Amino acid sequence: MERGSSTHGPRLDDELARQARAYTQGRSPGSARVDDEREQEPAGEDQPEPSLIPQGPRPGGAPEPMTGEDVEARSRLGRAVPRSVLPAGRAELVRAAREMDAPLDVLADLEGLPADRVYKTVYEIWEALGHRHEG
Repeated sequence: MERGSSTHGPRLDDELARQARAYTQGRSPGSARVDDEREQEPAGEDQPEPSLIPQGPRPGGAPEPMTGEDVEARSRLGRAVPRSVLPAGRAELVRAAREMDAPLDVLADLEGLPADRVYKTVYEIWEALGHRHEG
């Protein structure tokens, strides 16, 4: 006796498998959308970009003494350094950031880190770059 899907035919099974591939085999880091029609729509003209933190001294409750720019810069650094690489030294951080297609300024910051230290968190990297933390 053959066991298989009794509710779908082979054609529908193939179509469902194709659709599931978009979730299981994403082609870009951070996105599991393979098909163009599944891409997230951009923000409207009168809507703010959701990934950006507004400018100013303490927008949206940025923790003291950090500014919105500090929070955004630390967030960019965090997106460039995958947690799976930590703890790591400078060389490993730079290699992982290159694999994540990090922006050139973030790569330059990572290349400027002291080589004789192992960093356990993005906060330690941020601090070693001479930036301040909240609280």
